[in-house]
Amino acid sequence: MTPLTFACQHVPGVTVISMAGDLNAANVDQLDAFVSRARRQPGDHLVLDLSEVPHVGRSGLRVLLNVRALLRRHGGDLHLASLQQAPARLLNDTGARLILTVHHNVEQAILAALRAH
Repeated sequence: MTPLTFACQHVPGVTVISMAGDLNAANVDQLDAFVSRARRQPGDHLVLDLSEVPHVGRSGLRVLLNVRALLRRHGGDLHLASLQQAPARLLNDTGARLILTVHHNVEQAILAALRAH
């Protein structure tokens, strides 16, 4: 199991978090805590770069959906970028792909978030 690591950058109205490692029941609380610390404004949009996340478990998906709900309550939204094959399959298989906004790459996600902001 790959440990989860984070990096963060900010552009006005958008927080970009790059993740690396597996997102599963053992570490979902780390993502939740990092998102809470990283956001500057409650209404900011959040872009999650998942290009280095080979696996997302169902508990990880639940946290992503909860983060999206929180952001939307405050006027922001969650944008996922650069999903690998296994996480993309999980989103498709569970129907979460219909709820979560997914972009091919981080640049597209940031542009979409900026337009929405």
